[in-house]
Parts: sequence; C-alpha cells; structure tokens
Amino acid sequence: MLFAALVWGTTGTAATFAPEVGAAAIGAAAMGLGGLLQALRAGRGILRARHDLARNRVLLILGGVAVAVYPLAFYASMRLAGVTIGTVVTIGSAPLLSALIERIFDRTRLSPRWLAGALTGVAGILLLCLAEGGAGVGVTEVGASDTGDAVLAGIGLGLVGGFTYALYSWTARGLMLRGIRSSVAMGATFGIGGLLLMPVLALTGAPFLTSWGNAAVGIYMALVPMFLGYVCFGLGLARIPASLATTISLIEPVVAAILAILVVGERLPPAGWAGVALVIACLAIVTLPARRRPFRPAPPAATSSGPELP
Repeated sequence: MLFAALVWGTTGTAATFAPEVGAAAIGAAAMGLGGLLQALRAGRGILRARHDLARNRVLLILGGVAVAVYPLAFYASMRLAGVTIGTVVTIGSAPLLSALIERIFDRTRLSPRWLAGALTGVAGILLLCLAEGGAGVGVTEVGASDTGDAVLAGIGLGLVGGFTYALYSWTARGLMLRGIRSSVAMGATFGIGGLLLMPVLALTGAPFLTSWGNAAVGIYMALVPMFLGYVCFGLGLARIPASLATTISLIEPVVAAILAILVVGERLPPAGWAGVALVIACLAIVTLPARRRPFRPAPPAATSSGPELP
C-alpha cells in the first residue's frame, strides 16, 4: 500500500512535463491503459471467475464507473488548483468518505485509533492546502489561470475524485470478501474502467503523438503509477479494510508536495511542512502495531484443604 502511494505521488509532477496534453487525456491514458493492462494480466482468472463476477455485477459495474470518473476528476483538479492542492484534497478526503461508505453499507464501527489517525491526517491535509493557497503558487505551473474560481472548481473536482477513489476501493474489497481473488477483482474492475475511458482517450489523446516527451509521460503514467501501483494496491486491499487503505494513501500528497517543490518549482511555507509532519504522524498512528499487554496467568483456585484466599 505504501509503495502504491509513493508512485501515485509522482503523477502530478509527471503530468507537468506534458502541459499541452489536457487533463482528460492524461487521466484517460493513465487509468485507461493501466486498467486494460491489469485486465490482461488477470485475463485467465477473470474467465475462470466469470460466474462469480456476474453474480456480483452491481459491485463490479459500480466500481468500473468509479474508476472511469476518478482520473478525469483528479487530473482536472490538479490542472485547476495546482499539483499539491489537487492531490491533497482528492487523497485527503478519501479516508473519511471511505469510512462513511463502510459505515452506511457495511455497518462497521470506526475504532478510536483510526479516527485519531484520520483526523490527524485531515488536519495535515488542511494545513497543506492553506499553505499552498497562501503561497499563491501551483496553478500557473499546470496551465490554468490562477484565480479563486479555478481553485474552488479544482477543490470541488478533488472531492469528486476522493469519493470515486473511496468507492472503487470499497467495491473491489467487497468482491474480494466474496471469494474473488484480488488480481481478478482489480483486473475486472479496472478493465471496465479502462474500456469506458478509451473513447475519451480517442477524442483527446492526439497531443500524445506530437512529441516523444508527451508519449513518454503517457507511457510512464500507464505503466508505473497505474499498472504497477494498482497491482500493489490490490494486494494490500485484500488484507486490510478500504478505510485503512485510503488512510495509508495519505502519504501520496506528501510525495506530491515534495516533488512539486523540487521539480516543478512550487514553494511550501512552514505551515505546509507542519502539514507534512501531521500526515506522517497519521500513518504512524494507523499502521504501527498496537502494543499488547503481557499475559498474566490467573492465580490458582483455592482448594477445600487449604486456607481461603481473601
């Protein structure tokens, strides 16, 4: 899960190397081609599990639609609001939205530890957003006008991205809990999403063919963050709840912020670094194993021949 979040954090910076490629084309190439590669990787398993998938088609279709919507909202958010704000709003909102989905549909209870970790992470996300907005950077570097309306629209699209991210994480785990292997669940879900994104790529993807640099960005996005990253994400999702998975992914905006500073040229004031520290603290809270109390055997029961213990 952590590796997936690390490589996902590179996507916003990678997209800045193809500024003439639109957000829809970037999202369709990254998630669309990456999703189809996942489906091809799990092709035999999908065929063997086709009856199980058909029985759970509502979850499968819902997850596929969420996969298709997510990259369009996410990359548009980064183009409008900047790399850091778009990333932190999208990923930062996902844990709470994921927990809300689990609470409504699965009737799960949220542990105090998870709640403390999530609140810590969200506080860090808010600090990052405020720091980035106060610095007044990030929007122009990705080709959008630096206006309040653009930032607000980017934040709104980031919330849409966070919801769809939480939704397909929940549907994919739901398939796994119904006995479907993680590679099959992820491959089928992302395969549907990839197919839905192909018309978008056909309509908007011409700029990828205008230069080798643009093509390299598209290939990297599809192969590393979206294919390899989501393979690791599926392996982790088979073992932990979706709410915990999306909470661990809060490391993504930290990586995005650092790369935006080092590569894109954005600057992060002290409040932003405080936000980074809070996100790292969130990861420590939700992922480190709880300390167990040492086992102490019960005292032996009193016998009738001996004195009674007080």
